[in-house]
Amino acid sequence: MTRDVKTPDGAAALSRPVTEVAVGVLVQPDGRYLLAQRPAGKPYEGYWEFPGGKLEPGETVEAALERELHEELGIVVTECHRWHTLEHDYPHAYVRLYFCKVTRWTGEPHGREGQAFSWERLPAAVEPLLPATIPVLEWLAAD
Repeated sequence: MTRDVKTPDGAAALSRPVTEVAVGVLVQPDGRYLLAQRPAGKPYEGYWEFPGGKLEPGETVEAALERELHEELGIVVTECHRWHTLEHDYPHAYVRLYFCKVTRWTGEPHGREGQAFSWERLPAAVEPLLPATIPVLEWLAAD
């Protein structure tokens, strides 16, 4: 799938592939939510984001989210629902982010890929935040 994107001067449209990503917004009963730090060697390394990853061909959002959260955090998702969808144009990729609220899981989250993570309350204390993370914090505040 591709997406027509305006150039910075707005003059012409570019056709860029759309990278579809399942993102988990893990929320504790007390309202704390989990942010993970992007590891070294990835675009925006050191920035904080909600965990998740790319959909594989033929994979549903929910299946991708379950796979990614198990790979990244060692948890098994037992309850989640699609919450919001957001498209963001990063210099390295045009992404369609499917944010899912995850309210139940088994296992204790731990950084299986060496990434740091933090349970946060609004407003987030960690920084810098990945640009597409900021609207999610506004959605959490509005809930």
